[in-house]
Amino acid sequence: MINAKKIIEYIIYWLIKYIKKSKSNGFIIGISGGIDSSVTSLLVSMTNYPTLILEMPILDKNKNLLSKKHANFLKSKFLNVHHIKKDLSSLYLSFIHTVNDPFQEKNLLALANIKSRIRMITLYYYANINNYLVVGTGNKIEDFGVGFFTKYGDGGVDLHPIADLTKSEIRFLAKKLKIINCIQKAKPTDGLWEDQRSDEDQLKATYEELEWAMKITEKKKFNYDIFKESEKNILKKYQTLHQKNMHKVIPIPICRIPFSFKKIE
Repeated sequence: MINAKKIIEYIIYWLIKYIKKSKSNGFIIGISGGIDSSVTSLLVSMTNYPTLILEMPILDKNKNLLSKKHANFLKSKFLNVHHIKKDLSSLYLSFIHTVNDPFQEKNLLALANIKSRIRMITLYYYANINNYLVVGTGNKIEDFGVGFFTKYGDGGVDLHPIADLTKSEIRFLAKKLKIINCIQKAKPTDGLWEDQRSDEDQLKATYEELEWAMKITEKKKFNYDIFKESEKNILKKYQTLHQKNMHKVIPIPICRIPFSFKKIE
């Protein structure tokens, strides 16, 4: 069992240390009503530094009430929390109109990523004018396991407070932090798809299964033959996603020119 109290205190200490060093004025974070952004935004609020929480719906037909509930929950507890809601639907539709792309099946993933990148641009707009730090909400499985995030979208942040915690550990923290119960029980979703598909629908595996596969894979040496067929499939799924999305995790490759080529002759 993890020591939730110590982890919570350590993250808050880490955030305060980082913001002092960066000489920034506060934090900004996008909230979705999901457990990761809810836990992260609460931890950031607990630093007592100015914290701007931003809701950014895009063509949200179902009206995400969880993010509103969480925003009200934070504002009721912390005087340093400020809340803005900006509907980015017109910006998104303007982009589609500009590129003149119809809604085709092959375009759906690209368009989902555009939503995430529009949100990133919005976060950095408010971050720039306030001298705030953009806080990431990705967990360990998403950020370093299967790369389940949008490059230069929700992956475009200044710091990652919960990226060394698995989904299970974040759920445990959520209980300790008394995050609203309906958020704790909600299906994880990135909110980028019209059909409201969940994270696990997209990954074709549960977070618990992927955590297990990550632990096994990190051992480097293991015998496939000891696992059931269903477990082998999960391992293969994890390893395929890990390899496919590694480009999101590693630094941008630089073509290093040999020094001798640069010598003036």
